[in-house]
Amino acid sequence: MKKNNNIQFLVMLFLGLAIHLSAQNHPNLILTKEGVAEIRKNIGTVPMFDKVLADTKAEVDAEIEIGVKVPIPKDMAGGYTHERHKKNWFILQKAGNLYQITGEEKYAEYIRQNLLAYAKMFPTLPKHPTDRSYATGKIFWQCLNDANWLVYVSQAYDAVYNFMSKEERDFVEKDLFRPLAEWISTENPKFYNRVHNHSTWGNAGVGMIGLVMNDEALIQRALYGLKNDGLDNSMVDNDGGFIKVEGQNRAGFFAQLDFSFSPDGHFTEGPYYLRYAMTPFLLFAKSLANNRPDLKIYDYRNGILEKSIYSLLYETDAQGRFFPINDSQKGMSWNSREVVAAVDIAYLDFGGDPMLLSIAQKQGKVTLDVAGFKTAADIEKGLTVPFQHQSIAYSDGADGKHGGLGILRADNPDGEEICVVAKYAAHGMGHGHFDKLSYSLYDTDGEVIQDYGASRWVNIDQKGGGRYLKENQTFAKQTIAHNTLVINETSHYKGKVKAAEAHHPDQYFFDIKNPNVQAVSAKELHAYEDATMHRTLILLKDKNFRNPLLIDVLKVTSEKQNQYDLPTWFHGHLVDANFDYAKQLNSLTTLGNDHGYQHIWKEATGKSEGQGNQITWFAHQNSGGGEMQGKLFTLTTSSLPGDELFFARAGANDPSFNLRPDPVFIQRRTGGNSVFASVVESHGTYDPVSEIPVSPFSQVKSVAVIHDSRAYTVVQITDKNEKSWTLAISNEETSDQANHEVKIGEKMFKWQGAYIIK
Repeated sequence: MKKNNNIQFLVMLFLGLAIHLSAQNHPNLILTKEGVAEIRKNIGTVPMFDKVLADTKAEVDAEIEIGVKVPIPKDMAGGYTHERHKKNWFILQKAGNLYQITGEEKYAEYIRQNLLAYAKMFPTLPKHPTDRSYATGKIFWQCLNDANWLVYVSQAYDAVYNFMSKEERDFVEKDLFRPLAEWISTENPKFYNRVHNHSTWGNAGVGMIGLVMNDEALIQRALYGLKNDGLDNSMVDNDGGFIKVEGQNRAGFFAQLDFSFSPDGHFTEGPYYLRYAMTPFLLFAKSLANNRPDLKIYDYRNGILEKSIYSLLYETDAQGRFFPINDSQKGMSWNSREVVAAVDIAYLDFGGDPMLLSIAQKQGKVTLDVAGFKTAADIEKGLTVPFQHQSIAYSDGADGKHGGLGILRADNPDGEEICVVAKYAAHGMGHGHFDKLSYSLYDTDGEVIQDYGASRWVNIDQKGGGRYLKENQTFAKQTIAHNTLVINETSHYKGKVKAAEAHHPDQYFFDIKNPNVQAVSAKELHAYEDATMHRTLILLKDKNFRNPLLIDVLKVTSEKQNQYDLPTWFHGHLVDANFDYAKQLNSLTTLGNDHGYQHIWKEATGKSEGQGNQITWFAHQNSGGGEMQGKLFTLTTSSLPGDELFFARAGANDPSFNLRPDPVFIQRRTGGNSVFASVVESHGTYDPVSEIPVSPFSQVKSVAVIHDSRAYTVVQITDKNEKSWTLAISNEETSDQANHEVKIGEKMFKWQGAYIIK
């Protein structure tokens, strides 16, 4: 069998090399001769593209005036040498496109001079002096950035390949590109030979320069990884977030495609990191499509790359900002350069979906290549169709059996959206958070109940060199920083990555058949040794409420007496509460000592009398100008007598002010089996110019758990007009055909299916 595999590999190698040699032209990666000819023929006819061309010329011309800058590396992210080399990779790639499109040799000459300068410097470089990465780079402090540089600069080299002399090409290949490819791959196998967004960049960089240089060994290394990397499972640092894969496609680009995505395109590290990884995935794939059509890379895994682009676009709020799942910087959106490229490539190569044109319009720019030209040209032709977000469930894990993400969306009569994101996904490797069954809530303007995201100031040198801060581990990843249940002040899986990676929640049901009643439900059985959790989230549209309601039912089952804390990280300013509380006026204490509690100031305390509790907050208020109305939201909770209620705020034990001082409301209960039920209502607005509030009070009067057993949970919601809605959930049977009945007092409540609300 091994002999046959070797023969098959050699045949494939020969066929691939023959195809490549016969098609070896430059440019041959993202730009092609045919694409360049089409752009040149139509310059001046597509205003959006012409503006990008003019802006890029101005940017690159300014850099040419400055001259070649290739400093000896010494800085972390945010420092001068790091940012200069980073800027170089972007400018060189743009200069290559300008040379091909305009034919002006000054752009080719600028690239030539830079490449010769880098080739002269590179052999003298030791490992980067910072030496603070698990895989230290040469030009940058980490191999990841070296790979970034190679992905972009390989395109520049491709653009000027025929402009440079053979002697110059031999020099830059021998002293720069080949040794850099070796450093990234064979000399740093822990970086290169794993399944992770870092490794994807490495695979793409090595593969793309291999395509330019017609180096089949590098191309095969990019596709299939290192054959003998010297690593074993005991050497894999799960805290670093790498997947060790045995057997076929254990590493390399195909392994990234096999194991980074679920079958429907969800990226296990979350949309923030998919946005970042989309560049190497798509640029290398497009390069392969242009050079190795025999691989049919766009068809691989039933079109996984196309699916991944749509998952990226759907995992955004109404403004196009990515849901900050796992380690994420708030505010990253589909306006990023990576998504601009993804949208343009998707439009050109995946069927010309006119909805993508509306995103490109919002982005206001396109890439300076044939994909960007085609996108801009079709916008000019009026082919745009508005992009429609949708309710959707994504599975997680390569096999789609490791939990997932449920997104529910509903709007009011004015088209304003309410969106809930239910996270019951796998841990997410090294970027994962301990937040099983957490949720976040959005409206058209943005966050209402937030996920904290990451504790990091990307590329801000003063904040830890732009790296993740220690508070990312001690707070942002911990369970209390999320909107989910914490038991005995201990994070899920005790905050241990290996334990969290070994398990995952499971979707119980996902139902969007009725646009007026959408639901997602999931169970977590392993986060705590002596307790299980089951959470159901429902978006209800009802004529009695102007905006859709979020109904939340979290059931915890345990034979032990525990302390339960359920935080709600509301985004805005507290307006009112229907219970008495005592605010700490002169001094503050922390909520606890570990698992993130040490970073939370306890600002006020109260106690429930068991009649249900409400808090109202003001969100989206504009600090000046009156352009945006503030909105009023109310959380109404079920409660038991003696439940403790806290208003608290992040920022304790944070001497460098690394954490945002975000507010949180926490409901604490002691018990065994218990149910936390609540409703969030968007009900009012306030215009700071007119100073007139509209509907400042919630219409919800109470939420009560009227039945709970192993088999069934029933919750009743009552409004101020004494109208009631009853939600019944079957905790053990999800079949649509299953019949259920529960006796509540003297009344028998009957329904069919996993749940009902009426």
